[in-house]
Amino acid sequence: MSISTTQTSPMTPQEFEQALRAKGAFYHIHHPYHIAMHNGQATRGQIQGWVANRFYYQTSIPLKDAAIMANCPDAQTRRKWVQRILDHDGHGGSEGGIEAWLRLGEAVGLDRDVLLSEERVLPGVRFAVDAYVNFARRAVWQEAACSSLTELFAPQIHQARLDTWPQHYTWIEEEGYGYFRSRLSQANRDVEHGLQLALEYCDTVEKQQRMLEILQFKLDILWSMLDSMSMAYELNRPPYHSVTQQAVWHKGRLL
Repeated sequence: MSISTTQTSPMTPQEFEQALRAKGAFYHIHHPYHIAMHNGQATRGQIQGWVANRFYYQTSIPLKDAAIMANCPDAQTRRKWVQRILDHDGHGGSEGGIEAWLRLGEAVGLDRDVLLSEERVLPGVRFAVDAYVNFARRAVWQEAACSSLTELFAPQIHQARLDTWPQHYTWIEEEGYGYFRSRLSQANRDVEHGLQLALEYCDTVEKQQRMLEILQFKLDILWSMLDSMSMAYELNRPPYHSVTQQAVWHKGRLL
């Protein structure tokens, strides 16, 4: 559902939620790279490349969430939002999502030191993820918080991996799937909170239009990440392929 530029009154909360959910048509689950992984058509190298590059995204999520909290003056919201950081960084007896992703990396045959070094992160992926973190640092906290609403579509993608990957990729060790299992419940909880914030904050036509554009921005980030991986691992055209076979691009966080 799209908003007409001539619209003079805001959508009802139900209509606005429907418009947000309609953006799922552009979720990266529909990207050819992801479709190939779902259908069992990805090579070992393509799976490993995806895991290595998505790890940069995973390690950036707590940075994004910490930036949102730094800009948020509402203690009640911060008390809820901090759970996202704990989910990824771990706390108490929980290792957290980043550690779970490292286990996924090991399950697909990657050394955890390689993942932690970020040496396999493609520059296009790094640029996209950094844009997300920088947006969270600069934006109004409600807008930054609601940019996370691609979580609306996340449970479907995690369940799809759990349903199909063990059949298609028998070489992946079972313990690697822990991250996807944990996110099934966590994502649903996060969606409830994020959606509530969006419906309360976006009470004008302008705010609703902007929030839909922000959600599209986040969808663009996820899609662009897979575009970079497609170039590198499907078309064998990684950055600078026309001048060198070496991975000469920068490897670390510069900001």
